[in-house]
Amino acid sequence: MIKTEQEYKRCMAQVAQQEQLLAAQRAELEKMGLEEEQIERGLAPARFFGERLRREIHEYECYKSGHFDMSCTLDNIGRQLIAFRIYKGLSQAELAKRLGVSPPQVSRDERNEYGGASMEKIKQVLKALEMEVLIVPNELEKVSG
Repeated sequence: MIKTEQEYKRCMAQVAQQEQLLAAQRAELEKMGLEEEQIERGLAPARFFGERLRREIHEYECYKSGHFDMSCTLDNIGRQLIAFRIYKGLSQAELAKRLGVSPPQVSRDERNEYGGASMEKIKQVLKALEMEVLIVPNELEKVSG
């Protein structure tokens, strides 16, 4: 998951570099006289990596533009908090200042997607982001509860 504008720009550059590399590899394989099916098989692993990056870029762009579900489960609240920060256009350092904690603390929390965070901490982050969220039971809780 892309969490910062810097990561986003780095991923965009990686995708552009990956496309150039794929084009060069394709040309080399064509020079070797391989058939299209063989070329595609040879390029598949590199394409897989590029597609994963493109999905992450798309997800980040959706967050920035506010296209995400406002309901979540306790299992994905961490990703939602990160999406809200991105949507609000705040850096991790700006969120840290609002929370009265260090920027490395916010970075650690986001790296762990707020795993193990207390409900109080989640509420503090939501308040700092000026966001409200509907927390719904996750599927497992619906079945067993």
